[in-house]
Amino acid sequence: MILLWVPLLFFGISFVFSVLGLGGGGLYIPILFWAGLRFKEEAIPLGVLLAVLTTASAAFTYIRGKLVDWRLALTFGLGMLVMPPLGAWADLKIPSKPVILAFALLTAAAGLLALSGWKPNQGAGLSSRQEVAVGLTAGGVLGFMAGLTGRGGGGFVVPFLLMAGLPGKVAAATSTIVVFVASLSTFFAHILVTQSPRWGLWLLCCAAVLVGSQAGSRFMATRLKPKLLQVAFGWLLIGIAAVLIIKDVL
Repeated sequence: MILLWVPLLFFGISFVFSVLGLGGGGLYIPILFWAGLRFKEEAIPLGVLLAVLTTASAAFTYIRGKLVDWRLALTFGLGMLVMPPLGAWADLKIPSKPVILAFALLTAAAGLLALSGWKPNQGAGLSSRQEVAVGLTAGGVLGFMAGLTGRGGGGFVVPFLLMAGLPGKVAAATSTIVVFVASLSTFFAHILVTQSPRWGLWLLCCAAVLVGSQAGSRFMATRLKPKLLQVAFGWLLIGIAAVLIIKDVL
């Protein structure tokens, strides 16, 4: 049954997350965990791989559409490239419940940011020096947390990019590059603890997110204003966080 409903569900998730410039680990990982996969040994590695594929596929569409701000993408990406292995190392030293709690709190915080409705001053961007400082500092912190919890950090990258003065579509498109870099680094850090992969499930899930992310990114690049989806996404993340805390921590 897992091989049927999980890939179908991930197709829809990858469609929505590619629209928002996110990797999808915030939903892939808990769904895989609830489907019966072990959290650290199976759910996180596969969930992060799916996030890598979602962002890579969406980024290809956004690059072709010239929606990516490369200067900010590379600054954030550099900050998030180094720290995920350190977060993954910390994950191996911490029992599962604190990791799940940290994951849930990050998920809830990302949901609240999505619902905040805060609108930046689009005309006042950051200076080059400020971009470097913000990118390296914020990217390093988010990279560590990505390695610790298996999340790409996209739910926090987009608000940072909006603060830098990027329009919504450009922020979401640029986020896919940043989240791809962080997710790829996180995946290589976590693949070392993967035990007995279920290859049928892996292949079906990977195919589903590739197709879904291509459909979602093309839809966003050509037609969609993602405001309503962002609100729904915020509430969904808060709900996931609440269920994780109640069911798996308390």
